[in-house]
Amino acid sequence: MKRSPGVRLCATLAVSALSLALVTGCSAGGSKDSGGGKGTAAAKPAAKALSAAELKRLILAQGEVPGYKVEPVQGGTPARSKVKAADAQCDPLLRVMTGIAPGDPAAETNRMVQQVKKAPTDKATSMDDLADGKFEDSLKDSMDIDTTVVVLSSYDGDGAQQALRSVSGATKACAGGFTGDQAGDKAKFTKVAEEKSSDTGDESVAFAATSDMEDGDTAPVHVEVVRHGNNVATYMTVNLGAMMTQKAYSVPAAVVKAQATKLK
Repeated sequence: MKRSPGVRLCATLAVSALSLALVTGCSAGGSKDSGGGKGTAAAKPAAKALSAAELKRLILAQGEVPGYKVEPVQGGTPARSKVKAADAQCDPLLRVMTGIAPGDPAAETNRMVQQVKKAPTDKATSMDDLADGKFEDSLKDSMDIDTTVVVLSSYDGDGAQQALRSVSGATKACAGGFTGDQAGDKAKFTKVAEEKSSDTGDESVAFAATSDMEDGDTAPVHVEVVRHGNNVATYMTVNLGAMMTQKAYSVPAAVVKAQATKLK
């Protein structure tokens, strides 16, 4: 059977654009006022960062986002020193896309939040099904799942503001794309576009970084970074099924809202 573009996309992503456990999906924004991270600066960050233990109590837990399962990020997170863009000013983008908190946090923790879908009722069961495309359609549908790595980090002084500023600046500076290394995996993105954020927290920035696939399709990865006082919530979302069918998707609003609620 001819190898489908969707299968090629999944394999390409697994060895290039994404090195985190988000790729397990193969087996299973602008800012406030469209100002790219400008937001409001009314909330003065606290002088002392939260501890790792405190962050673990604040990050999303299973049962807190209806329609999603929450679990630990499998495989761990690469060290910052092992995730570098060819152009250093793009480092903040590559790092948040690899599940690393922006800036220099005093503490951080993370979770994987994956959409739960009902099992399909029209599964491919015969060679005829394989021939008429039902198998590929079923594969794409099964992979049409929003998978988000949520990273919660805390900073001393104005570290949280500086962290968000670094992402906002990199979004503009790297609009034409960038390349880099994610702990040994090569990454290449041809475009970075600011997106509208969910308008939560004190200030925020959102963007989509796009890779071009061999068959001419594009594969966007969506990221939102939100500051809540001296804490920062980072969301990085992929949906392999949507990439295969070129369907639009974004960082799930329900996930962002649930995390923002816990941080109030």
